[in-house]
Amino acid sequence: MVFSSTLFLFYFLPLFLLVYHVVPKLLKNWVIFFFSILFYTWGAPVFVFILLGTSFTDFLLVREIHRSSEAKKKKILLVISLTINLGLLAYFKYSNFFIGNANALLESFGLKEVAWTKVIMPIGISFFTFESITYTVDVYRGKHAPLKSLKDYLLYLLAFPKLIAGPIVRFQEIADEVIERKESIDEKLIGFYRFSIGLAKKVLIANVMAEQAKVIFESDFHHLSTSSAWIGILAYTMQIYFDFSGYSDMAIGLGKIMGFHFPENFNSPYSSRSITEFWRRWHMTLGNFMRDYLYIPLGGNRVSSKARLYFNLALVFILSGFWHGASWNYVVWGAFHGTFLILDRIFLVKFLNRLGTVLSIAITFLIVMMGWVIFKIENDMSQVGLYFERLFDFNGETNSSIFPNFWPLLCVALFFSFLPALPVGKKIQDFVYTRNTYSLSTNGFFLLATILLFMMSASSVISSGFNPFIYFRF
Repeated sequence: MVFSSTLFLFYFLPLFLLVYHVVPKLLKNWVIFFFSILFYTWGAPVFVFILLGTSFTDFLLVREIHRSSEAKKKKILLVISLTINLGLLAYFKYSNFFIGNANALLESFGLKEVAWTKVIMPIGISFFTFESITYTVDVYRGKHAPLKSLKDYLLYLLAFPKLIAGPIVRFQEIADEVIERKESIDEKLIGFYRFSIGLAKKVLIANVMAEQAKVIFESDFHHLSTSSAWIGILAYTMQIYFDFSGYSDMAIGLGKIMGFHFPENFNSPYSSRSITEFWRRWHMTLGNFMRDYLYIPLGGNRVSSKARLYFNLALVFILSGFWHGASWNYVVWGAFHGTFLILDRIFLVKFLNRLGTVLSIAITFLIVMMGWVIFKIENDMSQVGLYFERLFDFNGETNSSIFPNFWPLLCVALFFSFLPALPVGKKIQDFVYTRNTYSLSTNGFFLLATILLFMMSASSVISSGFNPFIYFRF
């Protein structure tokens, strides 16, 4: 079940909101927990038992970590918890990849392949695993005491707004709100505004961009014109941003309605002036997780040599790429961004700063788009190379079907992507996204505007059967 479906918008969400606001305060967490289980079970009825089983095991292990005064015992329990979580992630997400590559290698030597039944990956396992790790590590580091109730721990992990696609919410960020949180009419209204904006980004912009990208990326690249190739990657660049940031907006909005404050996940990344800045603005919760739980433990910036620093950066981003999917293109995509982060450290940031804001944003955006080519085309790096050829061989006129509403919506997408680069755009963004309360007149305006957005989005969901979601499978 995804947020932009008729099932969620017209059945699940209204029923949840009704029950949640009718029951007494003591039962609200039980309502969230019950509906979260229902939400996940609807799409993965078998895998919910795996999530519950590993969660119960983690709950017991982390409780023992907190109780123990022996450093050695705490470390052993930490290793056991991490091994269980990372082991499950490796099995469900990467076993097909490793067996497939091993069989390809055996075949090249004329040897018999390994018999293997392909493993189906549970939805949202990457996000679930990372949050389980933050719970274990945060308690181990003494950042916060563990939750006393198994129900509260399961609520932290399984809360449906963030369950299948983030943002990645670290335990210490909402630990207190799981137990006791304040709810206000202002925040519930702001949550509705945020949800409606996210839904519009997903349905009205990302879905149209996805249709256009699908037509071009499923065509024969040998016969693709340069203009079609650029249209395709522009469409995908806008699709992945408005798709994922829209979903994050919806998750944050739903959280606010319940009194949770989930961390921001995007901050106008396409207006960045370097790849380093891009990664401070794109999928920020993943970036923060990799920084705090991998990069800093590796030594971070405080290392004895630049070679070690560059190694740390490269490793973190290769693993970040691999986190996105079990395919070589994701590894290459991670290495691509890691390379530019290293170049930023060596000379590129200084060079881009000298060029000024407009040129540095344009160059960074071009680099990001080239990365999306690698990200988009799975399992065949030769096709990636061929697509790059089509981008730069400047042959032929547009030879792909262009949807009638593609161009106006592309302009809208580009406008909102780059508007925050201007001072007035930044002020508008801050006013919409960072305020905790508004005046009565402003609330009236926002309420009317978001109701209109919601109705337009709902109408689009009802009338269209095309509703892909990129990060649903990660």
